[in-house]
Amino acid sequence: MELDPTSMKPVINRIKRAQGQLSGVLRLLEEGRDCEDVVTQLAAVSKALDRAGFAIVASGLQQCLVENDGNADSLDVKKMEKLFLSLA
Repeated sequence: MELDPTSMKPVINRIKRAQGQLSGVLRLLEEGRDCEDVVTQLAAVSKALDRAGFAIVASGLQQCLVENDGNADSLDVKKMEKLFLSLA
């Protein structure tokens, strides 16, 4: 299933923000900054990526429901579970 690029715009923006934060983490490490600062920024990057991943999976699930006329029996539940668990 392909994702709708229009509905992915907020996710793309979130990932771009995370990319900038990750560059900041690298800069902090290269400058030898305080461990607390590095970990705080790294946690922010991780949370942003997690949220982007969940948004992608949720969008995919919504598309599956629409394409299957809301018939949950025809959804590949195991596949969706695997996607969610891959983010855990």
